Amino acid sequence: MPFTCSAHVSHNTVMSEPALSTAGAAAPAADPQPLEFEHPLNERMRTFLRLDFLYSQALYHNEMASQWGSRAAMASLIDILAITTPRDVRSDVLKELESQLATFNQFQSKPGVDAQRLKTLMSNLLRLRGELMTVGSTVLQPLRESEFLNAIKRRSAIPGGTCEFDLPDYYFWLTQPDDARIRTFNQWLGLLRPLCDAIAELLWLTRQNGRTRQEVARAGTFNVTFERETPLQLLRITLPAGAGLYPEISGSHHGCNVRFLTWTGIGSRPTQVQSDVPFTLTCCT
Repeated sequence: MPFTCSAHVSHNTVMSEPALSTAGAAAPAADPQPLEFEHPLNERMRTFLRLDFLYSQALYHNEMASQWGSRAAMASLIDILAITTPRDVRSDVLKELESQLATFNQFQSKPGVDAQRLKTLMSNLLRLRGELMTVGSTVLQPLRESEFLNAIKRRSAIPGGTCEFDLPDYYFWLTQPDDARIRTFNQWLGLLRPLCDAIAELLWLTRQNGRTRQEVARAGTFNVTFERETPLQLLRITLPAGAGLYPEISGSHHGCNVRFLTWTGIGSRPTQVQSDVPFTLTCCT
């Protein structure tokens, strides 16, 4: 049963907190982390995962304090605008927040629930919902209507189209002091933050609500059929870091087919594993 453990819950902070510096400290050797492969089972989850990835990427490159870092961050920002322009992602996020809050409300009267943990989770969701509602549906209009960003977006469709002779104003901006560029880019990211922080929390909750079991792919192949009564949003496959394998996943919310392939290097085609492959399967609602 979820929400019955009294252990401390660490919320998703990847998108809102910088990584701690370990300079000058000798970190102990750690075992390689297992490899996690995720497959979204609906269009909403696919969009959330892409935005989470692009926002994290933009944050990382913006802090690199170089012209190339700013170019990479800009590419991520342009991709975010491309995803959010044709559909109302904010509305999708608000619906998902409401759904999670409704689920948590049902647990308040159940015995054995860690009340403090549940309160923390609900408070966080209420805060994110409030921030997203406060900024309104037109929060991204300044980015969408910016002539500067739109010019970069148009030229980005051409290979090498953002060279200095194509966009002299972009080149001039890139030559400004690092702190000035970072400050400007952080203002743009600030408009995205309420949306992307809410997405990060929803993804964290989805992963936390997964049911994990050990499975074996016979001759490298595994088929899974999902229960119609319990719609799933995300499939996760975990393999040891040194397995030398990766899964190829296809399917939808009805079921998935998984093939495990052997990594043979970038110069040759991967081959399907012929032996049995033990792995961890997590189905997230």
